Amino acid sequence: MAEKKIKVTLVKSPIGCKKAHRASVRGLGLRRLNQTIEVIDTPENRGMINAVFYLVRAEG
Repeated sequence: MAEKKIKVTLVKSPIGCKKAHRASVRGLGLRRLNQTIEVIDTPENRGMINAVFYLVRAEG
């Protein structure tokens, strides 16, 4: 059975944000603006995406 994935794109720089939010962006694997990655749809990843919702764009 295939695992569900979420596409996450960094659309705003985390410079000037809280350390925890910068850590969430790095934890998701995002390094550069407009970089898109696919992460497995888990509660942990959803929590990180929700914490930095104003920095990223997520597609289901």
